[in-house]
Amino acid sequence: MISMMLMWPFISFSQNVPSSLEKNRSMHHEGPDDPYLPNAYGNKKTSPSASIRSTGFFMKQANVDANGNNIIGDAANEPSIGVDPTNLNRIVIGWRQFDNVLSNFRQAGWAYSADAGHTWTFPGKIEAGIFRSDPVLDFDSNGVCFYNSLTSDNVTYTCKVFRSTDGGASWDAGAEAFGGDKQWMTIDNSGGPGSGNIYSFWTSYYSSCQPGYFTRSINHGDSYQPCTEVIGNPYWGTMSVGNEGELYIGGAGSINGIVVSRSDGAWDPGSFVNWDMATQVEMDGYITSGADVNPVGLLGQVSIDVDRSNGPGRDNVYVVASMVRLSNNDPADIMFSRSSNGGLTWSAPVKINDDVSIQNYQWFGTMSVAPNGRIDVVWLDTRDTPLFSYLSSLYYSYSMDQGQTWSLNERLTSSFDPTVGWPQQNKMGDYFDMISDDNGAHLAWTNTLNGEEDVYYSYITPDVTGINPVKENQERLSLSAFPNPFQSHVSIRYTVGVPGKVRLEICDISGRMVKILVNEQVEPGTYTREWDSELPAGYYECTLTEANQSKHVSLVKVR
Repeated sequence: MISMMLMWPFISFSQNVPSSLEKNRSMHHEGPDDPYLPNAYGNKKTSPSASIRSTGFFMKQANVDANGNNIIGDAANEPSIGVDPTNLNRIVIGWRQFDNVLSNFRQAGWAYSADAGHTWTFPGKIEAGIFRSDPVLDFDSNGVCFYNSLTSDNVTYTCKVFRSTDGGASWDAGAEAFGGDKQWMTIDNSGGPGSGNIYSFWTSYYSSCQPGYFTRSINHGDSYQPCTEVIGNPYWGTMSVGNEGELYIGGAGSINGIVVSRSDGAWDPGSFVNWDMATQVEMDGYITSGADVNPVGLLGQVSIDVDRSNGPGRDNVYVVASMVRLSNNDPADIMFSRSSNGGLTWSAPVKINDDVSIQNYQWFGTMSVAPNGRIDVVWLDTRDTPLFSYLSSLYYSYSMDQGQTWSLNERLTSSFDPTVGWPQQNKMGDYFDMISDDNGAHLAWTNTLNGEEDVYYSYITPDVTGINPVKENQERLSLSAFPNPFQSHVSIRYTVGVPGKVRLEICDISGRMVKILVNEQVEPGTYTREWDSELPAGYYECTLTEANQSKHVSLVKVR
């Protein structure tokens, strides 16, 4: 078991972390640089929204107009998601809304769905005209949604938490909640005496109440207590409440790796929040900002969650993050560690992404744990594109045995360019957000499949037949396309693991088959089929079928 309890003052570690790390921490912050600009087309210029529906994966754009179309000329990123535990069809997503990509002035955008993410209503912004950033959402056990939002004038950093009692259709005026840059929020839904408590922490460098950077509400968000410090000084992280109401914070550490801080009594409204421990989790790497793939953003935040199942992993604590590796200088791997004793000690780090290269970026790693104990992890991955290209695809893996083994990495989308549509900021935000249920994972994320930064809802259903330990010779089917988007010519590459009849076909957005590229018996191997299309610009679906398996890639043809 690899970990170290932090002692005060800090002790030194032998691993050599770049001296720029602390500088990155102190320089990375939100603030208005540009004046507000309205949408250049008055929100009237639209295009079809990108969507994917395939076996095990569903994707729908959230920042759309009343007809479900993409709004041209704006940008949306850094999304957070809430799912109503009293009505799983009600989902709310919040994000940083840029009305015009020529200005980095952002506001608190949001959308809500009443039909499990199949359609979305995007009313606009909470407090329109007010600079707002770093959205974080959560529902309490009564079905009330809370939206934590940062505002800043580059000197003062404060947060408001808004409430919605109607599934995100409307919001109250908000409660002042202290706060600061890169705040995160979670709500105690454990069913214990602290249920309904709201907790928030943020980066100590940019705080409205230094030296404090943590606050709590014990009256369901009516007000927030004066802020306090957290031992271990975590930052760029997330929070989770355990089965007994204990509170965990996982964040980047002031030394390196990850720090996990725990309070056993945060639930008690009659006492101050005291911190019982802070443990250094050695992850063979460190969290950073300013990587080439997201130049002024993070590689992602630390994800922490607790196993709330009644299975063998109950009470386990898990952390996942995209880490710059120390052992091999890989620019970003998805690293995982587990604690079975409340965060006191941690397992040796495990790399979840199964590529062999040490030059690919696996970034925006995001984790959530299902009520049945399944661990879901998603990330963006550059492995399918030429070396030194930052084109990224969404990838997924899961574990059914407390992180001891992981399913084969599954590519869920085609590649997209994360540098497209930057709203006067050279980044695609700093994080994604995910919530798991027993059947799958609800994901709020950003991509550029529309040719600009937009926010999407996805539901990922794991292939539960793949719960056995992963083996290198396990059957697999893969499908990819390059370039994508394309103008007239696209190369489609597919791999089959066993002999059999393969069908490769193209359908239009309505599901009508427009081209059969392959329909023949093949031997195991990797094949490439070229397609010269004279079809109109738009969205197409490429499907590879072999026996009872299928893979899908969305193709985008541009003029």
